[in-house]
Amino acid sequence: VQLQASGGGLVQPGGSLRLSCAISGDTFRIGTVGWFRQAPGKEREPVASIPWRGGIGHYVDSVKDRFTISRDNAGNMLYLQMNSLKPEDTAVYYCAADRRRRVGVAPSSAADYWGLGTQVTVSS
Repeated sequence: VQLQASGGGLVQPGGSLRLSCAISGDTFRIGTVGWFRQAPGKEREPVASIPWRGGIGHYVDSVKDRFTISRDNAGNMLYLQMNSLKPEDTAVYYCAADRRRRVGVAPSSAADYWGLGTQVTVSS
């Protein structure tokens, strides 16, 4: 399974960005997909997760009501719509996949496949 994130950039506080993740390879192996982020000097942390087939998204408290995770199984795509962005959202964002189907936000340690990150900078 291969993943490639895109869509990052520089945005002002209060702005929006939509991240995309193209997924290829043996997608039948995937149970859960998610987004993670790593800010400078901090550990990688989960942001949101969703089962690859069926189910709803789950979010960490810091992004609830601002971010929306979604997937397109036909196109093998994963998305993260980020609204009302804050400077503390600045980080490198990664998409990842887990072979197991999970309920709730998947921890970083659960991911089996990682894509390269995309930088999101929120600054005026």
